[in-house]
Amino acid sequence: MLKQQLNFKLSQKLSPQQIQLMKLIQLPTQAFEQRISQELEENPALEGGKDNEDLPEDDFGNDEYDDYDDNEHIESEIDVDDYLSDDEIPSYKLSSNNYSADDDDKQTPYASGTSFNQFLQQQLNTFRLDEEAFEIAQFLVGSVDESGYIRREIQDIVDDLAFTQNIYTSEEKVEKVLAIVQDLDPAGVGARSLQECLAIQLKRKEETPSVVLATNIIEEAFDAFSKKHYKKLLSKFDITEDQLRDAIHEIEGLNPKPGGTYSGNTRIVEHIVPDFAIKIVDGELELTLNGRNAPELHVSREYSNMLKGYKESKEKSKSQKDAVMFIKQKLDAAKWFIDAIKQRQQTLFVTMNAIMHHQEEYFMTGDERKLKPMILKDIADKIDMDVSTVSRVANSKYVDTPYGTKLIKDFFSESMKNDQGEDVSTKEIKKILEITISEEDKRKPLTDDKLAKILKEKGYPIARRTVAKYREQLDLPVARLRKEI
Repeated sequence: MLKQQLNFKLSQKLSPQQIQLMKLIQLPTQAFEQRISQELEENPALEGGKDNEDLPEDDFGNDEYDDYDDNEHIESEIDVDDYLSDDEIPSYKLSSNNYSADDDDKQTPYASGTSFNQFLQQQLNTFRLDEEAFEIAQFLVGSVDESGYIRREIQDIVDDLAFTQNIYTSEEKVEKVLAIVQDLDPAGVGARSLQECLAIQLKRKEETPSVVLATNIIEEAFDAFSKKHYKKLLSKFDITEDQLRDAIHEIEGLNPKPGGTYSGNTRIVEHIVPDFAIKIVDGELELTLNGRNAPELHVSREYSNMLKGYKESKEKSKSQKDAVMFIKQKLDAAKWFIDAIKQRQQTLFVTMNAIMHHQEEYFMTGDERKLKPMILKDIADKIDMDVSTVSRVANSKYVDTPYGTKLIKDFFSESMKNDQGEDVSTKEIKKILEITISEEDKRKPLTDDKLAKILKEKGYPIARRTVAKYREQLDLPVARLRKEI
């Protein structure tokens, strides 16, 4: 049974212009410049650079256009409704998969060059191998991951060779061919474990006493070495601390990920262009917005003159009316785009200015311990904007400071209470934790319990598990693995 009924409800909808503005705010400088270039190409009514002619008082140099926009005679004749829809539903909601034509392009550009596996294959071609051995070697090279390892069992490789390559061989033959693959550069490639990778690299070194000892440690006592049980190593090999220290120094100079050293890896490098600059001038902070975020754009005078010519002509043909509708659409889009850029510029500056003043102590000193607790809502309340707007500015923008180029979102952190009941930033606590660990006696590293006690003495009463969490976030290992001889 079908039934019809009317429902009234209040809902908030973003206009297509508001959606586009949010996208503009989110774009970092380089992407923003590309967006401007795209708009200049697509809209002939928009021009870059200064307008050299004497402009009317209107900032966009198109007061005359505004007159035409309000001219009832033209409005009635060309029927504005034909090109300005009253429908409140944005066009992107009517498109397939809810994507509009101007949504972000998700295509990723690829840099050309020789891949790591191709580099290994080229070296393999220099070896004199029989047909079967060469095919096995090719299969093994194809199994090397980006770190340079073959993370598979030999028996699995034998099975795969039979099922996929129609090559029936033995584990012994694969082991022999694998030894050839492990002779390729960079040293350590083709290893099946970290232990084997380090051993391969050591065998290529000159046989000094420290290298021989290092090789024995890796091959015979890798577990004790990885857990830094130095007393066991001293006892097992009957050596002095200086000898052990020299051997460990040799091991520390090896590369645990040989694939990562290949210079031909095709990686797309992101170049950061700071959106803001903060300087200290006469003891005061000075904020500037990168000029590339505020390009000079103006509405085409030529298009405005076309509209003027239409108004002054006595006889108006259908083709002229169609042309003027196109012109008015382009002028509307150009004027809106210039407005949006100005609004973007203002939003960026106001947001960063609030962040700068909130973190004034940090920007004056560069000491991360001076960072105050700050969340998105703190800044949003200060500038009377939505949290999502502040998030768009913080997540993709960089600021050039006297202490280096920083990602703005890094200035945000949660708060904790110190022993005085004051709110302090978690970043401040992490920095103190990092300094405490860097200054510890590496022969007797501090456990998380001891670190918690030290922080409590400094006025930060946090639990051991919180210390462990912050230590992991700082990418610092547990005490046992920080031990040095």
